[in-house]
Amino acid sequence: MPTPEALNSETLKEAERLMTICNACRYCESFCAVFPAMERRTVFAGGDLNFLANLCHGCQGCHTACQYAPPHEFAVNVPRTFAALRAQSYAGNAWPDVLGRLFKWNGLAVSLAMALALAAVLLLTFGLQDPSIIFGTHAGEGAFYRVIPYAAMVWPFGLVFAFALFAMIMGGARYWRATTPEFHGKLSARAVLAGVRDVLTLKNLGGGGGGCNYPGEHFSTARRIYHHFTFYGFLLCFAATSAATLYHHMFGWVAPYEFTSLPVLLGTAGGIGLLIGPAGLLWLKVRADPAPQLRELLGMDVAFLVLLFAVAFTGLALLAVRETPAMGLTLIVHLGFVLALFATLPYGKMVHGVYRFLALVQDAGERYSGSRTQ
Repeated sequence: MPTPEALNSETLKEAERLMTICNACRYCESFCAVFPAMERRTVFAGGDLNFLANLCHGCQGCHTACQYAPPHEFAVNVPRTFAALRAQSYAGNAWPDVLGRLFKWNGLAVSLAMALALAAVLLLTFGLQDPSIIFGTHAGEGAFYRVIPYAAMVWPFGLVFAFALFAMIMGGARYWRATTPEFHGKLSARAVLAGVRDVLTLKNLGGGGGGCNYPGEHFSTARRIYHHFTFYGFLLCFAATSAATLYHHMFGWVAPYEFTSLPVLLGTAGGIGLLIGPAGLLWLKVRADPAPQLRELLGMDVAFLVLLFAVAFTGLALLAVRETPAMGLTLIVHLGFVLALFATLPYGKMVHGVYRFLALVQDAGERYSGSRTQ
């Protein structure tokens, strides 16, 4: 079996071969941001290829339209090769280095994280709390904290989330330093704002304008729509948590809050988004054409979507049963899934958002500055 170093070298060589062919053909230059960025280059170093791979949104339009795609002897398959290169960039830039190995078996790693997190929260709660409290009915201010004390809930989860956030920042910084250093002096506020706009609109999931050739060869906007539900659902849930933090520490209002309160409204909307989005993306993956896909990454994609769905489902269930005897156990299960999500954020599919945003910023900066890497 080839070593990881050999695999990395082989993937880079294949990506360089494909970009050389595509740069000569240029049929796909209007399909997405990748090909105009490619055309600004005449040679393709490792940093350039990692940038292009993370700029690729996997819309598959180039594969559907390519006259050199398999079974042609040129065997051009840009989406599949770039997916392999992205996976290598995730693992290679992970911090700390040793945890980058989790990307190779990410589906298994996330599954184990869910099982361990659920077991840890269950065992600790049942070990420290009387079952009559766990299965009791609690209502009014501080009901959740009668099952799991505030400090026991906030501090461990806060520390795990802080570590995950720091690890993702470190990984992003490593990626940024490794990709086309010549650009870094040209970074501007305009480029950053353009990157933010492209992320918020998910413009590149529109393919050449009619949508992605996903899950099949016909144009479809389904992937972009489900990504919107997932992305904004996650942001709304984060906003709900932030609002609840302000309620607690600034105003002294203790959860659970009224159904019409800002944290509950934001969390409910976000939870619904995280049910629809991941479920839709999973449905598309089942139907997707395998040819342009890197099936080795299916476990990572599915595990992340399932975990997001589980967090949303148990969160909404907790809202529904919070004044019943089922609240305690539902709270424990929900927190177990949340802990697993926090712990795996830097070592799973979530990191693609960091690298893709940085790639979009770099692409905007190159376009605005007219820079060209030789």
